[in-house]
Amino acid sequence: MKKHFPLILRIVVAVILIQTLRFKFTAHPDSVYIFEAVGLEPIGRISIGILELIAGILLLIPRTVWAGAVLSLGIIGGAVFMHLTQLGIEVNNDGGVLFITALVTFILSGIILFLYKKDIPFLKL
Repeated sequence: MKKHFPLILRIVVAVILIQTLRFKFTAHPDSVYIFEAVGLEPIGRISIGILELIAGILLLIPRTVWAGAVLSLGIIGGAVFMHLTQLGIEVNNDGGVLFITALVTFILSGIILFLYKKDIPFLKL
């Protein structure tokens, strides 16, 4: 199990990142609402969707896991910040699901980065 745990974490985060893309790329009303509320509609919605796709792919490639984790931390850190400063915990009566998902993704990305810190090429740890 110890051997498979990092892979499971990578897959979970990649799936979370990639499954949200259908909402961003199809201009789902909830996604449009969120990005309008923070002043990033439509360019921010599409750009962040592309970055999430890249992060999800990088997490699945063994040599680039660290880069996917860093990118995911940055993107999702921004999402958590927006929830705490502009959107609120609950968005469109979702019961806080988006916020909790962002927190879980952020925490798991941090764990992944910690597990793969030895692979970061410019750090000699």
